[in-house]
Amino acid sequence: MHIVVMGAGVVGVTTAWFLRQEGHDVTVIDRQNKAGVETSYANGGQISVSHAEPWAKPSTPLKMLRWLSQADAPLLYRFRMDPQQWRWGLSFLAQCTSAKAAYNMRQMVNLGIYSRNHLQVLRRELGLDYDQLEKGILHFYTSEKEYESALEPARIMRELGCDRQVIDAARAVELEPALKPIRDRITGATYTREDESGDARKFTQALAQKAADAGVDFQYGTQILDLEQRRDAVTGVNTLKDGKHLTLQADGYVLCLGSFSAPLARTLGLSLNIYPAKGYSITVPVKNPEAAFNVSLTDDEYKLVYSRLGDRMRIAGTAEISGYSRALSKVRCQLIVRRAAEVMPEGGYWDQAEFWSGLRPTTPSNVPYIGKSHFRNLYLNTGHGTLGWTHSCGSAAAITDIISGRKPAVDFAFTGVER
Repeated sequence: MHIVVMGAGVVGVTTAWFLRQEGHDVTVIDRQNKAGVETSYANGGQISVSHAEPWAKPSTPLKMLRWLSQADAPLLYRFRMDPQQWRWGLSFLAQCTSAKAAYNMRQMVNLGIYSRNHLQVLRRELGLDYDQLEKGILHFYTSEKEYESALEPARIMRELGCDRQVIDAARAVELEPALKPIRDRITGATYTREDESGDARKFTQALAQKAADAGVDFQYGTQILDLEQRRDAVTGVNTLKDGKHLTLQADGYVLCLGSFSAPLARTLGLSLNIYPAKGYSITVPVKNPEAAFNVSLTDDEYKLVYSRLGDRMRIAGTAEISGYSRALSKVRCQLIVRRAAEVMPEGGYWDQAEFWSGLRPTTPSNVPYIGKSHFRNLYLNTGHGTLGWTHSCGSAAAITDIISGRKPAVDFAFTGVER
């Protein structure tokens, strides 16, 4: 079949690769001039199966109330006159039960393990180099309350196959000596040896080149205007490129537009409960290699992740539910710089931080839409939130199976597909 993939971020490019390997003719459409330059550009860099605890859980609503007045809160909800934001918020509150949190965690762990395995195979087969490190992910805690609240989720993850081990501060510093400056403040930690890190943009662009070499047609600089439909099928994608209106037609279509999937889907009457959660990152040159981390870190109290990318350090996190603006908040940027400099003062040139923001396509449950829509030839691979890089290869393999008429091997709540 001829398949049009809408979006050339990490999810869209991996989808294109797996579809092409299955033998499909693939066209990828993206408004940018190259792959991986929006949400995939400067994300946290973690392949983090261990980061599977959903935002929506019983303790979150009270925390969010306290954070409403904090401009640098880890999760900040800025109320807008936006029906989609209110719909998302009410659905998020409905997910904040113990039963739903456990269910959603299981979905994300299952998909995460499946996806990480596919990434490792893909990397070996293609010889991809994207500043990857296979040194695990270390969650450290400087709040006793946050540490204690992590113990039960870590236990559940171990039962689900994610070996997230509970360790003490001494073992944490042994694994990552760069944490010595805050050794006395660490109340505990967890460590997942199988998790990884790497530069998502480098991966996406390298895989896009491999896909192009394999025959995938990338239509960059192409704006998607809307979708044409007839009865139960999509019949074309109306686009604008170099001032010309063009309609691209195919046998099937895959929606991989991240936060922009929901507005486009609404033009078909398809309601996807995806809303952007603006995240921030800093990229900093390494100053002292011995004082800079190598093991990828998660600072759970501040909701920040740290990834070493060669001679650079990437620290990313926080979430702002405030619409589609990518404007930088100086307060939130400086929060990341202050905390990172506090954790490892000699590790980086903190005054040279490069700031970035991106729109994570977030569902209330944190579980993405992967599967069929009610249009017989429109497929969904979107809404991955903070875990697009982690889930990209598994999502791509699964949607390829679905399009090709097979049942995916992973136990996951696929959209429009019987389990």
